[in-house]
Amino acid sequence: MIKVERVSKTFRYRPYARGSLTLKTALLDLLLLRPRPPLVEVHALDQVSIEVKPGEIVALVGRNGAGKSTLLRLVAGVYKPDTGSVHVEGRIGTLLEIGTGFHPELSGRENVEIAGLLAGLSRREVRERAPAIASFAEIGEFLDAPVRTYSTGMVLRLGFAVAAEIEPRVLLVDEALAVGDPGFQRKCLERIFELKRKGTALLVVTHDLSVVEAHCDRAYRLEAGRVVGEGAAATVARAMREAP
Repeated sequence: MIKVERVSKTFRYRPYARGSLTLKTALLDLLLLRPRPPLVEVHALDQVSIEVKPGEIVALVGRNGAGKSTLLRLVAGVYKPDTGSVHVEGRIGTLLEIGTGFHPELSGRENVEIAGLLAGLSRREVRERAPAIASFAEIGEFLDAPVRTYSTGMVLRLGFAVAAEIEPRVLLVDEALAVGDPGFQRKCLERIFELKRKGTALLVVTHDLSVVEAHCDRAYRLEAGRVVGEGAAATVARAMREAP
């Protein structure tokens, strides 16, 4: 369902001091021919290859800055690789940063419809699945309130409900479930295992190694943008714990 082959990704930026890059300073730099700070390159991923098969839950683990979220966003199509290839088969459901893709001024119901249409559902399919999404999210009358009035937990509930109910063939999750309350986390795990039984491939980024050991089939460990370990989830988690 997911095949990433020898992917590399580099980000480039100019290190201006916070608040110093304004229209005025940019014009002065141009008019006075003042030198701009040199570009800084961050090599987020270097020759990374992973694979996730139907019905598998695979974790990406590693320290902050290892490249896990960048890799997840490449699979989601948010970024394009500089080199290498990314192949994903089937409809993708994503739960990346909380609230990604939701317009704060639109109601939850309106955002659900837009998200469903963007995922490739017809308007009829969105209408048919809307009650199940509302039921799973458990946000009641707030479904018709602007998303900007939601708490973080409510946004998470709605985001996961949409991602799960579009019946994705691939589901991508980036740490978001750590925000939910224990009851909602259990509910999400139950839904994840239901999707797994139906053959959905799940790729999860998490720092919680107990979740990796308890619920994942395999794992990849990233360090400085490279895969430094892969295999059974418990084995990779143990190596991560023992790493200096």
